[in-house]
Amino acid sequence: MTRPTSRRTVLTAAIAAAVGVGTASAAPAVAAPTRLVDNRFWSSYPDWRSGTAAGTRPVAGRRPGLVMATPSGRTDYADPHTGTTSTWESATWTSPVHRSTVPAAEVIASWNAHTPAGTWLAVELHGTYADGTTTPWYVMGRWAAGDADIKRTSVDGQSDGRSSIWTDTFSMNSTAGALRLASYQLRLTLHRKPGTTLTPTVWRLGAMASDIPDRFTVPASQPGVSRELVVPRYSQNTHIGQYPEYDNGGEAWCSPTSSQMVIEYWGRKPTAADLAWVDPAFADPQVCHAARFTFDYQYDGCGNWPFNAAYAATYKDMSAVVTRLHSLTDLETLVRVGIPAITSQSFLKEELTGAGYGTAGHLMTVIGFTPDGDVIANDPASPSNEAVRRVYRRREWENIWLRTKRYNANGKVTSGTGGVCYIYWPAHPTPAQRRALAAVGIR
Repeated sequence: MTRPTSRRTVLTAAIAAAVGVGTASAAPAVAAPTRLVDNRFWSSYPDWRSGTAAGTRPVAGRRPGLVMATPSGRTDYADPHTGTTSTWESATWTSPVHRSTVPAAEVIASWNAHTPAGTWLAVELHGTYADGTTTPWYVMGRWAAGDADIKRTSVDGQSDGRSSIWTDTFSMNSTAGALRLASYQLRLTLHRKPGTTLTPTVWRLGAMASDIPDRFTVPASQPGVSRELVVPRYSQNTHIGQYPEYDNGGEAWCSPTSSQMVIEYWGRKPTAADLAWVDPAFADPQVCHAARFTFDYQYDGCGNWPFNAAYAATYKDMSAVVTRLHSLTDLETLVRVGIPAITSQSFLKEELTGAGYGTAGHLMTVIGFTPDGDVIANDPASPSNEAVRRVYRRREWENIWLRTKRYNANGKVTSGTGGVCYIYWPAHPTPAQRRALAAVGIR
């Protein structure tokens, strides 16, 4: 199965063209610096107290969060996907300036929140370049758990000539020179219907900043873990033709299908009432549910990375982030303590033995490693649930996941995702899980 080319693929190809990458010979493997990724997430009570609040307040407890206190303003929001303009009370929280340990070529925000009906939130990013100049406030997402009040959406067309927002990713327009993003702030705006006491609750907000070098190949890692997690198996292809208004139906649902597998691994799932809208003739209605509630109305797809993480965190006591990992050793660190990961990769059919398809962009779930170190993945691009479990050769899989440049079917150079993954885990992990998450940069 070949997943249709996504907007993300088109946009990242455009970035590659903009910096002059053509059909030159593949570069040799690069010995990468130790750390190429910086994660900063605000989630503790001191974190929420550290920012600048205008109408918001922190809430203590076992899971600290941020809520609306007294609205600081009103917003008339014209929803571009419904044509409706509505008035909302609003309040904001702006993070302290975070100076990234990695001067960044890309930044991806993610958040965990509850937005009851009648509320929604927006996340924005403002950065300072290494030369001291600044970006505008970029919208990283307008989001609600449901779809009755607003249509969750990314925002196209944002650029200052030096950087741009491509769906869910801040990206430098050119990485050929030394200019990078040195620091950033995030601004969270909470909205509610006027005259109510409703409020979103936000438990986690942050971003992953990275500067992954151009590379067609990566150094091989050595096997370190032999373990397989028992993760539910769902095929996206059994949903082909179902609800085509959400990213053309199941054939493009690799991201929400993967998300649903991991959510259920952790013992969470939608209720019967949540699924009442799904045609009862459809098997695995929770996959349809995940597609609907990860759908980005601007991107016109279910593959918005932060929207998938946010969806996972709508389930009770779940945490979720979008990040990059450096190697399969990082994935082994997580699997060792029982944490699967959802990874993004693109490849030609002949580059991944046993897949049986090529793809311009695809998500699958890493659930373990064989004694020889090969990758055990729940691959939703399978003809049935029973066929979802796959074993892929370690060296092939590692390279297609971690590279940032590849040749497409036409022999042209295009982009790879450079180790992007979603990680979902309980809000109150075990000590071992907490240590493993910290080891891969997530706190």
